[in-house]
Amino acid sequence: DLEKEQLKTLKKVVKHFENGFPLKDVAQITEILNLCAEKTYEQEAFTEPLCELIKLFGLPFQKRKSSDEANYSVEVSQSITQLGYLMSLESSQVRIQICKSVVNFFNTELPGKLLSGYQPTSPNYKIQMAELGGLAEILVLSLTLVENQLTEKLWILKALQHLSTSGESCEQIVNVQGASRLCLCLNGADPSGQLLFRSSDILWNLLEKVSKEVVVNQLRSLECVHALKEAFVELACGFRHCDHQLRNDLLVIATLLAESPAVPLIESGFAKILVVLATCTEVKLPNPLVKGFKLTYSYEDFEMKKLLFNIIGILSKDPSAAQLLRENHVIPALLYYVKQNQRSGFPDWSAAQYEELQLHALAVLASVAPVLVDKYLSCQANTLLLVFLEWCISQDHFFGRGNSFHGTGGRGTKVAQMRYSLRALRSIVALYDDAVTSNLYDQGAVSQLLAKEKESIALQEIQADIFFILSALCEDKNDRKELFSCEGIGILVSYLKMDPMRLCSETGHNCLLLSALDCLWSCVIGCCIAEESFIEKQGVFLLLDLLAVKDSNLCSTILGILVEFSDNPKTVLHMGIWRGKRDRTAANVLVQLWRQEEQDLGVQRDKYGKIVDTKRPIVTRFQKQQNVIPLPACCPSFSIMETAESIRAKIYLLFCKLGFKDLPGLSGKDVATLAIIQHYIDFKIGEVWSEISAEIKEEFRPVTSDERALKLISEVSENTGRMVLGLQTEALERQHHEEIKEEKKIYKEIQAAQIQREMIKKSWENFLARTSNYEALKVRNLMEQKI
Repeated sequence: DLEKEQLKTLKKVVKHFENGFPLKDVAQITEILNLCAEKTYEQEAFTEPLCELIKLFGLPFQKRKSSDEANYSVEVSQSITQLGYLMSLESSQVRIQICKSVVNFFNTELPGKLLSGYQPTSPNYKIQMAELGGLAEILVLSLTLVENQLTEKLWILKALQHLSTSGESCEQIVNVQGASRLCLCLNGADPSGQLLFRSSDILWNLLEKVSKEVVVNQLRSLECVHALKEAFVELACGFRHCDHQLRNDLLVIATLLAESPAVPLIESGFAKILVVLATCTEVKLPNPLVKGFKLTYSYEDFEMKKLLFNIIGILSKDPSAAQLLRENHVIPALLYYVKQNQRSGFPDWSAAQYEELQLHALAVLASVAPVLVDKYLSCQANTLLLVFLEWCISQDHFFGRGNSFHGTGGRGTKVAQMRYSLRALRSIVALYDDAVTSNLYDQGAVSQLLAKEKESIALQEIQADIFFILSALCEDKNDRKELFSCEGIGILVSYLKMDPMRLCSETGHNCLLLSALDCLWSCVIGCCIAEESFIEKQGVFLLLDLLAVKDSNLCSTILGILVEFSDNPKTVLHMGIWRGKRDRTAANVLVQLWRQEEQDLGVQRDKYGKIVDTKRPIVTRFQKQQNVIPLPACCPSFSIMETAESIRAKIYLLFCKLGFKDLPGLSGKDVATLAIIQHYIDFKIGEVWSEISAEIKEEFRPVTSDERALKLISEVSENTGRMVLGLQTEALERQHHEEIKEEKKIYKEIQAAQIQREMIKKSWENFLARTSNYEALKVRNLMEQKI
């Protein structure tokens, strides 16, 4: 009889709160829920009222005052947590009802009636309390309780699907390895397909709401990759629109996995399926892996094709995938698109789709070609790309769509095709493989690229790529340099005439100029004919004009080129003749660059530029901070490394050609700096001996004769420093005396000018007196008569 009374009471409670629970009563309702849950273990009759109470949790809570939401937040969050714990009951009806109520959390419709004096809580209040109570975490863990109950599992996934729209809930899901748990649910037996759809949708939400690295790390196991592979293969052979959409969703997840090198994409066989699918329509070789797959040329298939190309590009970065790409004819499949665009008819790709796939294939080819050089050459890819480039600059009628990422900037033109073709060539010649460069040269690449560069293409990226390819083709090949010099020198000179002020304001011009200088170094230096042609076209003057701009990105390269050219006497002659703005000379520019470099390196100098430390006159701040580290003989010391990294050694070499005396355009401070430059090699030798001495004393105690020799070497270096300091002082004093002498000369000129002005003034006054005063005029006349 007691149980009957309890059941009646429960029905009354359900009836009383049929429009929702007041916040103040939620804690008591939770106690009733727990009591009912305990009763269900003994009496099944309590299951029905328990479900009715759980159903009411799907309705909005009722509040009397606005502050009730905050005041009862702890009780409400604990109540929702307890609701999640009821998933442990072995009742399918209870579990499904809990999930339905959770789904109703996201229903914004208000109940038909409200309790008198109450109003519903805000729409997001219950969702916030679910996040606070960790409901998503509990539901993920409850998946293990329903492994073989499809209906219950689908309802749990539906609830999680709603909860995963919140970032906080997604964090809770990944905290309990939810990504891997959901991935393993993809291939459960489910004729409706809801299991796969809901699981993949939650995975998508996790990737969007939390760190991709965390989610990928949970999906990296072999079991998860196998699950993704099986689900993808099943969907790839599907024919429904929703199958194709889900297939692409899984393909995006696979792309994210492929970007992580630790994921066993190749070991699982998933990578092979993806590569075969990517190439099957172009290569058209029978393969059992794609049995049942049919390309419909729908929008979803178009997206799939781009995703598959993208995965090939990602796999090309993994050395272990090279054999897989080679065996499945990736290079021939990509080269299929290296041909003139032709408008395709039904049921093939549209013209816009074909162009986008073409550009995507060219972009992927730039990544794959360096990995499969032998396959690249066997397919005559160089020839195909050069022929394709000819079409790109031809006048054939073509309207580029430019409607994709790769087509940016190419609308109405073939610029995008040219950009990606050159990028592919650049990637392969960057290997500096003799077989590749020889093949390109034999195909007439040098002349063809020079012809393209001569047309002054607007895109700086294309121009820079052409320069790089030419550099790779001509480096260390004099016959190719001679061919380049016919037209290439004039092109290089035109780029060196670029307005120097643009270098400071436009990054693209700086990069382009660096590419041109690299091309000058590789395609001109070392070939007498090319060097003479460059010098005759005033190339040295142009290099000095650029050097005078003092662009830190260019100085080292330009100085290196001038050092290489300085073996030619004409170069030294041109350097001596050159005059820049305000009549600056080459020597003045080099001295100022030296001072700026020493300032950047933290070399100690006084305010007049004189040596401060005579023992180590040219040592940098970085060298002073280094501790003594004994190094093997094959390793360069800090002093030697500094020589290679700074520009001081190059400036010293240029002055060795120009000379250190009677240089025009140098002030006293410049002469003082020049004294340091002249003895740079002596100071550098002293630095090296200082390092040797420190290393020896760090590990050994030198014998008397060695110690005496080391001391003598140190004294010689210090004496050189004192001698240079004396020369600097003498040069500065001489300048000071010359300045004083010049000042006195100017003062005398001013004084003479002042005396002259006073004499003129006095003469004028006399003239006025004679002409305006009659008595004075009579006196003047009498004096003249007497004379």
